[in-house]
Amino acid sequence: MTRQHSEKTGLVAPAHAAPELKLWEALNIALDKAMQQDESVFILGEDVGLYGGSYRVTQGLYAKYGEWRVRDTPISEGGFTGLGVGAALAGGRPIVEIMTVNFALLALDAIINMAAKLRYMSGGQLTVPLVVRMPGGVARQLAAQHSQRLEHTMMNVPGLRIVAPATPQDAYWQLGQAIDEDDPVVVLEHELLYFQSGAFDAGAEPLPMHSAAIRRDGNDVTLIAWHRMVNVALEAAATLGKEGIEAEVVDLRSLRPLDLPLLQASVAKTRRAVIVEEDCKFAGAGAEIAAALTETCFGDLDAAIQRVAAADVPTPYNRMLEASSIPNAEAVVAKVHGMVKT
Repeated sequence: MTRQHSEKTGLVAPAHAAPELKLWEALNIALDKAMQQDESVFILGEDVGLYGGSYRVTQGLYAKYGEWRVRDTPISEGGFTGLGVGAALAGGRPIVEIMTVNFALLALDAIINMAAKLRYMSGGQLTVPLVVRMPGGVARQLAAQHSQRLEHTMMNVPGLRIVAPATPQDAYWQLGQAIDEDDPVVVLEHELLYFQSGAFDAGAEPLPMHSAAIRRDGNDVTLIAWHRMVNVALEAAATLGKEGIEAEVVDLRSLRPLDLPLLQASVAKTRRAVIVEEDCKFAGAGAEIAAALTETCFGDLDAAIQRVAAADVPTPYNRMLEASSIPNAEAVVAKVHGMVKT
């Protein structure tokens, strides 16, 4: 498909109506649209300018908007994220790209101690319209220090909003919505989803930023997932469907806040739930989801809520060990088999 520059819809907009885009392209269009509409929106991070971003998300924006609004920074996550907090307090709408979520550990003081707390501590006199984009997750043999998932760390922070788009459409919607927010929003992006294609319509009516979505209807068990694990859950549901077990797949889309009403309605219908997460099970996001649903849906359950999660080890570098350390569709199917028999 040929592509051309468009002032109206984005730097990588299709030359004609396109049913699909890659996830990185959808993010690029969302950034371009926001920067066209509001001059206070600007981007900063490592390699976001001349290089166009490690995953191409900021491709072409430096040439269009210049170095004042697309700023390459030194390798200092704490420094440039703190700069983003200050700019948000001073009337800007900064979008900070942290090259990988693993490096966000160096920026947590700015994110947790400053961005998340200043609106509350000022009694609402200050707003912090900051977006922090973080690619992460287990990719391809990036080893333990570059394969982390930090949902558990940031979900525990009042004042932060966290979204986790799994499709190009949601990436476009949720990034645009995050930029419009007056609260700090962390956008968790999975590195293995950037080059996956999916349905895209720039003119479609967006879902609310923090709403979950049902990706597959079913009556026998609810599979709850986010990020790349949505694809794993859908693969497992297809296998189970061939056996006569109809799984409902819920894409969380948002991790803080959680769309508990939708989850509760699904679990009340299916009476069973499996949470599928790429991170380790101990004290993870799945533990919070399981606890919240057990508190509110205990009377509806025919079986205890189950979790399928990564092995409780630092992610191995070896390709086979890496693959065996994270959930797959077979593990989800096996977990459902155990529940249906109970």
